[in-house]
Order: sequence, then structure tokens, then C-alpha cells
Amino acid sequence: PFSQIPGERLYKTGDLARYRPDGVLEFLGRIDDQVKIRGFRIELGEIEATINQHPCVSTSVVVVRKDESANQTLVAYITLQPQQTLAIPELRRFLEPKLPNYMIPSAFVTLDILPLTSNGKVDHKALPAVENFRPELAVAYLLPQTEVEQTIADVWQKSLKIEKIGIHDNFFELGGHSLLLITVHSQLREIFKTELSILDLFRYPTISYLADYLNSSQQKTISLQETDIQTDKILDGKAQQKKRLQKMKSIINN
Repeated sequence: PFSQIPGERLYKTGDLARYRPDGVLEFLGRIDDQVKIRGFRIELGEIEATINQHPCVSTSVVVVRKDESANQTLVAYITLQPQQTLAIPELRRFLEPKLPNYMIPSAFVTLDILPLTSNGKVDHKALPAVENFRPELAVAYLLPQTEVEQTIADVWQKSLKIEKIGIHDNFFELGGHSLLLITVHSQLREIFKTELSILDLFRYPTISYLADYLNSSQQKTISLQETDIQTDKILDGKAQQKKRLQKMKSIINN
């Protein structure tokens, strides 16, 4: 009824709105599972459907959680098929080729059953909170060994809100994302006084790799400084020698 062109269709946005008495259209929220995280529009149902494709998963529900800094993260709650076990790293590897990185949940929680309301729907309010502990990863936990590693770990712990972080843990597998990476980048540059780039943090996503890179960069800086000092000494020596020769020529000519 809104177009004179045959075959034209309306697009259902999934937005819930109402007309106020003054004629203004007021946005109330969403009537579907679409959310917006870090600028990306995400259908939670699409993530749940992909998780459910894993043969060990019985059912799943994905929700958006906010941390103390109001940062939004995706959390998946799953139940398993009878007599099945599933390691979270295996589930992550299963999802990586099927979903873009921003749609892979930062945390996974395995439950015996999903809490339900009286009408049989998932009770989102009854889903347990995610504790600030290190998630289950493929690599074993190894605590920081050096001062540089410990400094990086401290920065990561504050940004990721995780109590224990090992030197081989991947920043992104711990729930890190691009916005957190900017904060981490700024803090590390300030602490280490180095020209660390955002790209370097993508290249070295573990504490161990990043610490090795920072140590190597600092050694190169020291080496360049020593080279500059030696060069300055040589140039200064040549200048003094030139002055002596000029003085000798002056004496001979006189």
C-alpha cells in the first residue's frame, strides 16, 4: 500500500517503535536477537545455530554481557549431548572458519541444563555470571618469568579483567578485541617508552612473543645509541686532529 510499483516490498528492520502523542517516532529497542557490538551488527541466533552444528553440542544460547567498563562481550552457554565431552579450544577451532572473529564469543560456559522460565523459554536472568578467571585454552598456564613478562601480564589483567594470564595465552582467545587492544597499546608504549605499533600487538599476541620482541627492540636501541656515541667520538677526534694540523701549518708559515 506504500508504493505504486508492482512487486515492491517493505523491509522489516526488527526495530520496535511507537508514535508519541506529539507525533514523534520513539525507538524502544529490538524485537529480534540482533545486537550491535563495537560497530558490528550481530544476530545472536546465527551464532547459536553455528554452535549447535557441533556434534557434541545439544543446545546453546548466546547473550551480551557488560563488564565494569561497560564494554560489551559475547558469552555462550552450552549444553552437551549425553555421554559427550567437549574442550572449549576445540569448539573455538570449529567456529573460526564459520564465523568472523567479532562473532566468536569471548567466553563459553558449559551447563548441565539451560535455566527455563515457566513458559519454557530460556531464562536469561538465571544464566550464571562469568567469573574473572582464565578461560579454558589449548595451552597450559605458565606464569610470567621475567620483569617484562610480568609487566605485560599486569596490563592485560587490568584490561581483560582476568586474574591469571599465562605467557603463552593468546590475547584474543582470552576475550581481547580491537578496542581493548588500543588501551593496551597506549599503556605499553607509556611503560616501555618504545615505538610499539598496533600491528606489532597483532603480530605478537602472546606475552612470551611480545616480551621477546620488546627485549629485542630495546637491545637494538641500545646498540644504535652505542654506535651513535662511537660515531660522535670519531667525528670529535677528527675535528680535533684537523685543528692541530691547522695550528701546525700556521706555525710553519709564520
